[in-house]
Amino acid sequence: MAVLVGKRAPSFKATAVIDGKAEEEFSLDRYLGKKHVLFFFYPADFSRVCPTEILAFQDRLAEFEQRGVAVVGCSTDSHYAHLAWQETPRAQGGIGGVTYPLVADATKTISANYDVLGGHYDYTEQAEMTFVGSPMAYRGLFLIDKDGIVRHQLVNDRPLGRSLTEALRMIDALQFYENNGEACPVDWEADKAV
Repeated sequence: MAVLVGKRAPSFKATAVIDGKAEEEFSLDRYLGKKHVLFFFYPADFSRVCPTEILAFQDRLAEFEQRGVAVVGCSTDSHYAHLAWQETPRAQGGIGGVTYPLVADATKTISANYDVLGGHYDYTEQAEMTFVGSPMAYRGLFLIDKDGIVRHQLVNDRPLGRSLTEALRMIDALQFYENNGEACPVDWEADKAV
C-alpha cells in the first residue's frame, strides 16, 4: 500500500454528482488555497454499509463546513449510478438529500492512484492478463490540506465502517498544528491542552 502522507494528492478530472446534478471535469483543485478536503472512498452504490457512511457525512456536513473542510466521496460506480442512488429515498436504501460531491471513478484510475482499489492484475498460464479479486475501492479516507498535500490517510477493508468523530478529531488536530505549530498527543481533542 502506498503511503501518500506528505505527498501531493493525486490529481484527477472526472464526472461528479453534486446535489443531484452531474458535473463533468470535477477536480479537487477547485479547493486549492481555499479549503481542506476530506476525500473518502467507498466500495459501491446501492450497498448496505456505504449509505450509512454517506448519510452520516451529510448529517454532519455542517461540522465539516464550520472547519472550512470540503467533503468529497468517490466510488468506482458511474455517475448514472450515483444519480439513481441520490434519487432513491432514504427509506428505500437511497441517499436522497446528499449535497456534497460524489465522484464517479468508473475507469478505476482514481482509486488506483490513491492505492485503494481492491484486487490486482495477474497473468494466466497462457500469458493472458486477468484481474484477480473485486475491483472496488476499499474504505479510504484522505485529509488533504489547502496546499493539496495529504496530511492523514486511513484505509479500512470493505466490511469495516469508519468513524466520523475520528475524522473530525484529525481535522481539529491538523488545524491546531497549522495555527499553533504544536503537535497533538494521543487522543487529543480540541478542548484539551497539548
